[in-house]
Amino acid sequence: MTMVEQLAAFVVRADYADLSAAAREQLKIRVLDSLGCAIGALDGAPIRAIRGYLTEMGGAPRSTLIGGGQTAPDRAAFYNGALVRYLDFNDSYLAPGETCHPSDNLGAVLAAAEYARRSGRDLLTALAVAYQVQCRLSDVAPVRHRGFDHTTQGAYAAAAGVARALGLPPEQTAHAIAISGTAFNALRVTRTGRLSHWKGLAYPNTALGATHVTFLAKHGITGPLEVFEGKKGFMEAIAGPFTIDWAREDLERVTRTILKKYNAEIHAQSAIEAALELKHEHSIRPEEIVRIEVDIFDVAYHIIGGGEEGEKYTVQTKEEADHSLPYMIAVALLDDQVMPEQYRPERIVAPDVQGLLRRVVVRPAAEYSQRFPDEMPCRVTIELRDGRRLSKEKRDYEGFHTRPMPWPRVVEKFERLSAPFTDSRLRQAIIDAVRHLESLPVADLVALLAQVRAPA
Repeated sequence: MTMVEQLAAFVVRADYADLSAAAREQLKIRVLDSLGCAIGALDGAPIRAIRGYLTEMGGAPRSTLIGGGQTAPDRAAFYNGALVRYLDFNDSYLAPGETCHPSDNLGAVLAAAEYARRSGRDLLTALAVAYQVQCRLSDVAPVRHRGFDHTTQGAYAAAAGVARALGLPPEQTAHAIAISGTAFNALRVTRTGRLSHWKGLAYPNTALGATHVTFLAKHGITGPLEVFEGKKGFMEAIAGPFTIDWAREDLERVTRTILKKYNAEIHAQSAIEAALELKHEHSIRPEEIVRIEVDIFDVAYHIIGGGEEGEKYTVQTKEEADHSLPYMIAVALLDDQVMPEQYRPERIVAPDVQGLLRRVVVRPAAEYSQRFPDEMPCRVTIELRDGRRLSKEKRDYEGFHTRPMPWPRVVEKFERLSAPFTDSRLRQAIIDAVRHLESLPVADLVALLAQVRAPA
């Protein structure tokens, strides 16, 4: 068997009974968290543009759009995936050389599960498969340092999750994953330099493509089964050699994924928590601040601190703001929070935050880099006009796997994000449906999501 055939065998034999109680709980937490992010994004400018595109182009009404309407499964995967991703508030997984957002797979898996009239158990199992594939490939085959985006591993994960949701046999599953992995190798320029809408749409596009090719495989289209180890395949062309024994893999990687406490890039979470704790513990007023020093692990420095992926003091758009550690620290100290409203255009360009972000200095620290990704260590030091230097060190934050966010806190996050587009009755119905998802058909959940009020 080729490597992709071994992976396909893992996908097909995956079963809800294989999930531990902890994994089942964490999957449902991530579904609710992702749906909150999705509903909260309904008014985003790119989301409105995509909705207009879908209205213009149409599609067979097989899968439900959050906020109402139906379209073809691949287009539903794109739209609902864009909703989950747009706020940049959904979960993450940290590997030594890669960071990904496994809940990016929810849009595709949900669309396929609805199309195939699956149960909530089937949905959770397929989602667990997608999480496992993406996280494990991130562990052993990072591609960021070679100039490729983390959506590259996602192409395998999304196809695997969709194939499991559709109930495809091993041969069709292998071909689906092989086509997807061959076709969607994205460039890291998506997240470097001057950021664009594509930062939030790159994975939804991969999910669309993976869903599309999985349906092609369902109809008999074949793909290159040596996609991993073959000549000019993934190993030779991109990742380098690696091994995964799919016969020994479980479905537990979801328990190592982490949630976001703040609406900020994942590597900023502990630093923002430290800055806010310093402010409240010492009653710091932003106008007293002379300088803010953030010593942090090298991955954070390179991605959001001004390292190899570009300077982070030119901040004019949401995409630039939520990938600028200076901006996120500054706006947190000014507003006492980092939520979607901190990325409104008028907030981003306001003089107070534009001035304060230029007083933030970000430095990589070798001692912290050695402790990442098992920890998310940092030290924030605030220098005040009266000469005081106040510091706080963190090793994690609420939402990290060492301090997991419990169900009630995720419910609070869901309610806050979804409130503008739902009433209390609908919010509670969605919360209850997710809480008992293993006992419901997927159709019941999507019927509720169709009732969300999308902006006109």
